[in-house]
Amino acid sequence: MLVDAGAGHAELRLPAPGRVSDPSDPTPSALPRAVVGRRREARWSRRYRTLLITADAVLAVLAGAVMLGIRPGEVRPGSPYAWLSIALPLLWPAAVGMSGGYSHKFFGTGSEEFRKVARGGLWLLAGVSVVSYGAQLEIARSFVVFTVPALTVASLCARFLGRKWLQRARRGGRCIKRVVAVGRDAAVADLVRRIQVDRFAGMEVVAACVTTPSAARVESIGVPIDGGLDDVVDVVQRRGADAVAVTSASETAALYLRKLSWQLEGSGIELLVSPGLIEIAGPRLHIRPFVGLPLLSIEEPVFSGWKRVLKGALDRVGAAVALVLIAPVLLAIALAVRLSGPGPVLYRQERVGAYGDHYTMLKFRSMVDGADAKLAELLAHNEGQGLLFKMRSDPRVTPVGRWLRRFSLDELPQLFNVLGGSMSLVGPRPPLPKEVERYDTSIRRRLLVKPGLTGLWQISGRSDLSWEESVRLDLRYVENWTLALDLLILWKTASAVLRSRGAY
Repeated sequence: MLVDAGAGHAELRLPAPGRVSDPSDPTPSALPRAVVGRRREARWSRRYRTLLITADAVLAVLAGAVMLGIRPGEVRPGSPYAWLSIALPLLWPAAVGMSGGYSHKFFGTGSEEFRKVARGGLWLLAGVSVVSYGAQLEIARSFVVFTVPALTVASLCARFLGRKWLQRARRGGRCIKRVVAVGRDAAVADLVRRIQVDRFAGMEVVAACVTTPSAARVESIGVPIDGGLDDVVDVVQRRGADAVAVTSASETAALYLRKLSWQLEGSGIELLVSPGLIEIAGPRLHIRPFVGLPLLSIEEPVFSGWKRVLKGALDRVGAAVALVLIAPVLLAIALAVRLSGPGPVLYRQERVGAYGDHYTMLKFRSMVDGADAKLAELLAHNEGQGLLFKMRSDPRVTPVGRWLRRFSLDELPQLFNVLGGSMSLVGPRPPLPKEVERYDTSIRRRLLVKPGLTGLWQISGRSDLSWEESVRLDLRYVENWTLALDLLILWKTASAVLRSRGAY
């Protein structure tokens, strides 16, 4: 569920008395008849769920056949092993379904869908183990050691392929949830921009209901203003929306949201509330009931302990293994750089690491020797925003350097920085000292973790990102860092490098 804690500056106006049910009557009497009985789930979502269930059942059939092939001696009428193989195509989808793996809320975005499938594998193992122990059945260890883990991995791969198909469909404008945004002009505009950036989330803001008659920021990004807070239900009906996203909150928001939820009750329209907790999500957010009042608990980010020790160990081991594997590539690139013109093979530059410590970052030289001295001559052609200098056709870049930058090969020597402990495989973008001098308090949170060879900025557009977007991604990583997030970023980095989007 989305919620805006920073919206306390503007008071939400309550809908007119004739438009909302009395607080003592929780029935959605004000809801237009045309909205009541509306389909609760989109047709594409039901078809996609059917496809996932079918894929899991087929994979379970194959797993059962392989299981019997491994132990042909167990194939006899009435044997527990044979019955388990026959029942597996039913048990596996049931286990995934019980864990929430077929919920449309997680289709196509986030990692929760994959966690649900993995949890289904644990549930299946637990259920079979309990039944086997209680009924004194002899189930081979191969089922626990091989069959269920292999089936889980196969289902995760099927989900990955399904997600790629769904993302492609959403890029084409299909399988989209239509959203009406509600709240203040600035908050709604920010929500629309984020949704437009993340097309894979499968949402499109089709209209807005704002607190003031004029909403220049929302209109400037192409979203029509269809009314105020009193008109939400009518706008939903008129626009054929699937969800309402409320982005504003104040001392009257609880009453307004309660009445709005009554209006939408029974319609199948999803109600989303944005707390405005910038870049805080996932495992740090928890709902805790307190005397009937739900409270949003926000855990502190963890930057120490065994997880950090494990991250450091994985960084060094990963860097060492990578350096050994790509040693011939490094030698070939070094030779190409050396022959590209006068100057050193490696470019050394001072950067700022964790907690403000300075270190020397290594890169293959991609510019002519003495390029730093020529920067002042090019400042008038700066295409970057904020504190960054970016230029698509930088005359200082050599032909070999342009090729290296396209595939980020110039950054490979940073593996030595990772091996030495000054950098991490995954982290925020390494900043320059002159950038850090102009940081405010919020941006300085980037320095709570080591800078990374790759990160969210690398898989989200690299040089095409604005300064604000780059900072937002770095803060999102710092606030929500987990080992699982690191592995996901490393997985996506290969694809981002091959596409070479935003590399110049």
